[in-house]
Order: sequence, then structure tokens, then C-alpha cells
Amino acid sequence: MNIFYNQTGVGDVLMIQLTTNRPAEVETEKVNDVALIKDAETKEVVALNVFNASEFLKVEVDGQVELTEEVVKQVQDALDKNGVSLELEVDLSPKFVIGYVEQKEKHPNADKLSICTVDVGSEKLQIVCGAPNVDAGQKVVVAKVGAVMPSGMIIKDAELRGVPSSGMICSAKELNLPNAPEEKGILVLPADSETGNAFTF
Repeated sequence: MNIFYNQTGVGDVLMIQLTTNRPAEVETEKVNDVALIKDAETKEVVALNVFNASEFLKVEVDGQVELTEEVVKQVQDALDKNGVSLELEVDLSPKFVIGYVEQKEKHPNADKLSICTVDVGSEKLQIVCGAPNVDAGQKVVVAKVGAVMPSGMIIKDAELRGVPSSGMICSAKELNLPNAPEEKGILVLPADSETGNAFTF
């Protein structure tokens, strides 16, 4: 789940994305101050807009709202108050984590891509990476599926040249870190960085 609020640009509306999937067609159902955006085919609710948001919860940022238990509770309360029978299921685990590249293989269909097996503590991910400096044995920053990059891009499960990829190994520039180098390449962390820990920036 990702939550955005931009009072300056959009008004007093909380925009909530429940899934990274983008349906071909959507339909909207309005229940009091809540708009339910559904996949037209499956009827699954993929997003919500909460109008007059400041009446239901306190938001102090313009942009992405940090997901906390308190924020999720306030959003759930807003849905309940508006008569929306939807139970939010939210993964509050960190989306930017320290990963360990266990294995790197050449992509069979692309010269500049590598297939990496990355241990992120709770699981092992297969990530297709195009950085020239990625290698086995490195500690790296992984943006997991559902992460929102500083650019606003949402990380999704993807398939790159026929190979599934779950997540992204990040460069300093993609993470919008100060003094990030201009040349292409992932950010390699110190070897004593703890695999699975949240990466904060």
C-alpha cells in the first residue's frame, strides 16, 4: 500500500494505492467521502481516494505519506466512518533493505544485463540488473516490490527480456543521495552492513 497527499496540487484528497498492478480498465464507486477504484474485470479494489482527508486524519507532508501503524489505523477508521466495508491488509516491513548478492549470472538474452540472486534477510530475490559494477559478494541497497523511488516510480514485479525480476538493486543517484556519482553503477555498501536491515536515507 502506498499513500500520497498533495494539498497544493490536488486538494484535500488522500490517494491510496493498494496494489502495484495496473488494470486495463477501471471503474469507480463513490461511498460518501471515499472513491473506490476497482479493476473493471475482477472487481478488486486497486486504489482509494479519501476526500476531505483532513477531517479523518492529520497529514503534514506533501508527497508520499510514511506508512505507520497509526496512519493505517486512521485510514481504516476513515473507511469505517464512511461505510466502506474494506479491511486493509498492509505490509509495514521496510521496502528499502540491505541485500547480499549471492550469485550473478549472465542474462541469456541481453549482453548488458545480469541475473542476480540477492539475500534480503527474510527471503531471496531474483533481480535482473543492468549495472556494470554489480558482482557476487557485494552488499547492496535493494528496493523491494512496492517501494516508491525518490523519482516517484513504484517498483513492481517485472520481466526483463524474458527473465522475471522482483525488485531493484539501486544506485546512489536513483536513491537521490547527496554527491551521487554521475557514472552508471550500483551503490556498493561496506562489507559489514547487516543483510536484511532497513536502508535509511
